[in-house]
Amino acid sequence: MVSSNIATEIAKRLLQIKAIKLSPQKPFTWASGLKSPIYCDNRMVLSHPAIRRFVIDCFVEKAKNFAPFDLVAGVATAGIAHGALLADRLDLPFVYVRAKAKEHGRQNLIEGEVLGNERVLVIEDLISTGGSSLSAIEVLKEAGCTIAGVLAIFTYGFDAATDAFEKAACPLDTLSQYDALIEEAARSGYITGAEVELLQSWSADPKGWSASG
Repeated sequence: MVSSNIATEIAKRLLQIKAIKLSPQKPFTWASGLKSPIYCDNRMVLSHPAIRRFVIDCFVEKAKNFAPFDLVAGVATAGIAHGALLADRLDLPFVYVRAKAKEHGRQNLIEGEVLGNERVLVIEDLISTGGSSLSAIEVLKEAGCTIAGVLAIFTYGFDAATDAFEKAACPLDTLSQYDALIEEAARSGYITGAEVELLQSWSADPKGWSASG
């Protein structure tokens, strides 16, 4: 049974399995070079069957808001497993979209069968800037598909991502988000009041926060 407060329940479970790590005093460095007090690895969900099922239950519930659609597409690589599990639960076809074409074989960007007239729900694990999801959307559109929207497990809630999805006229929803995570982490004693302030200051200006560190 899915709770009415999905955002809090997902945040609680991600913290429980350490899929999300908070380290305000010793920031992580992302691939982009940005320093961050938070690191999110939703691949950890796949190793915990009960939580994996709960995430897919929540995806099924949220996916109703995007209906109708007749194809599920995962964004490589982290969105592939979650998308395939959702497609299986919904008994729908599944494909995934590569970040770049293979250098051999058919040099596909889309793996799986696309007829070119499908309405597609795109599944991502994490939304930061939204760049990977929006790139996948363009690939699907070029193949003739229409996009129902993007559904992800977690978002940092950056204004840049919100603006990018609005500009692309693409609906976006997530199971949980940064504010819900910080609230749950503080409630459970995972972080202190001072760390809450630090994490909120990063969220308000991630680039400035990174540069000042």
